[in-house]
Amino acid sequence: MNKQTQKVALVTGASRGIGAAIAQRLANDGFTVIVNYAENAAPAEALVRTIEQAGGHALAAKADVSDAADVRRLFDAAETAFGGVDVLVNNAGIMNLASIADADDASFDRQIAVNLKGTFNTLREAATRLRAGGRIINFSSSVVALLQPTYAVYAATKAGVEAMTSVFAKELRGRDITVNAVAPGPTATDLFLKGKPQEVVDRLAKLAPLERLGQPGDIANTVAFLAGPDGGWVNGQVLRANGGII
Repeated sequence: MNKQTQKVALVTGASRGIGAAIAQRLANDGFTVIVNYAENAAPAEALVRTIEQAGGHALAAKADVSDAADVRRLFDAAETAFGGVDVLVNNAGIMNLASIADADDASFDRQIAVNLKGTFNTLREAATRLRAGGRIINFSSSVVALLQPTYAVYAATKAGVEAMTSVFAKELRGRDITVNAVAPGPTATDLFLKGKPQEVVDRLAKLAPLERLGQPGDIANTVAFLAGPDGGWVNGQVLRANGGII
């Protein structure tokens, strides 16, 4: 295992699901982890305690990524507590499914605000504040390739994230910072499973040639590769961690 002594990872939307798995994996790899959350402090603080009980270092930090001032304060807090940020993981995101005909303005605006502008906000701060040699891992989704009905708005936000990923990798020339995106397929989180009949879950699990849903740990492993020394030559790419679904 490659221990990242004294390096700091900021994970947005890290209090549950995939984000929590990423925070735990990076902490296990030796990163000091900032566990960002938007509203409910309790799960984030519980995750910090879990990480610290395992011998790691973590801090919970509230910020709505769609708010540029909040994001600036989030980076300020990281610099005050730990001196700076080496790894940014843009995991925070929301998904509201509807056909284009049925989608309402509020749902459209909120998905753009969190998924697309939220990523923009953190990238803009990282452009001047991420330490040299750092890593940025954005989150897309395999729905950008699957393009199923009702996913238009969500997929559009993630396609935008993929475009920014490629452009930003080029804009950071000379800083020794890599910028990549991870695009999970169906993953067994509470958010994904909630409200789905078992037959729907079973059908989705069979779509990939590996015939199972992804687990949060699968995605965390992919992020850990990109954040660690073995991922240093991967830059400007989208890694589709989806079991071969697309």
